[in-house]
Amino acid sequence: MPRLESCAWSCSCTARGRHRTQLGGTAAGLAAKVGEMLSSSVSSPSLAMVGRGARSPSTSSASSTTSTTSSSSSSDSSSSTLNWSQHLVQRSVVLFVVGAFMALVLNLLQIQRNVTLFPDEVISTLFSSAWWVPPCCGTAAAVVGLLYPCIDSHLGEPHKFKREWASVMRCIAVFVGINHASAKLDFANNVQLSLTLAALSLGLWWTFDRSRSGLGLGITIAFVATLITQFLVYNGVYQYTSPDFLYIRSWLPCIFFSGGVTVGNIGRQLAMGIPEKPHND
Repeated sequence: MPRLESCAWSCSCTARGRHRTQLGGTAAGLAAKVGEMLSSSVSSPSLAMVGRGARSPSTSSASSTTSTTSSSSSSDSSSSTLNWSQHLVQRSVVLFVVGAFMALVLNLLQIQRNVTLFPDEVISTLFSSAWWVPPCCGTAAAVVGLLYPCIDSHLGEPHKFKREWASVMRCIAVFVGINHASAKLDFANNVQLSLTLAALSLGLWWTFDRSRSGLGLGITIAFVATLITQFLVYNGVYQYTSPDFLYIRSWLPCIFFSGGVTVGNIGRQLAMGIPEKPHND
């Protein structure tokens, strides 16, 4: 009996040990699986955070590079716009001064030769000329001098013929000579004088310009200026002695044509080296 009881006790103890071992192994396996799940769940967000952190410097650097490029381009555009505006104002002032001075000198010559007559009440002490002549001629010179290079650029016909100040000064001298000839030369009739001045004006254009835009603008300026002069003379602002062409002298369009070509060459020379006007894409 003791042997049977001891055998039964040992068997029961062995079974209990095996059951406990199986339970321990199962618990350990469950714990390992739970640990693996927890570690995977923790590692995946951390990897995502690390990935986001790795991408954020490149994104920030790209955005900073884009902002830097845009700011530099905007600053370059604003500076080029400012330079272009300053250059335009400087050219306008120079052309205005040149036009006003030439108007005073040439008008004085016409008055002294009694070609142009102003009423006594509008004659000022400055070069014995009317006060409105210099500002009007200066404004016209500024407009014409700015218009010539603008038309050249739009027509795709850049003026490259003798672009130097020596040529411009010779053109001014020839224009003053044509104006002087209109007041000094005596012909049998005004038709001969007009034809002579027309030939001289075309020779001035051929010598110092030779561009289609210069010829077209010169003819347009002569036509418009002649109409304005006729309107002023008709309203009694001033008058010409011996008028032979609708209250004015027939050679006056030749003077306007040569004057337009001369001022246009001055404007073209001043436009050399001008910064390009910025374009908004």
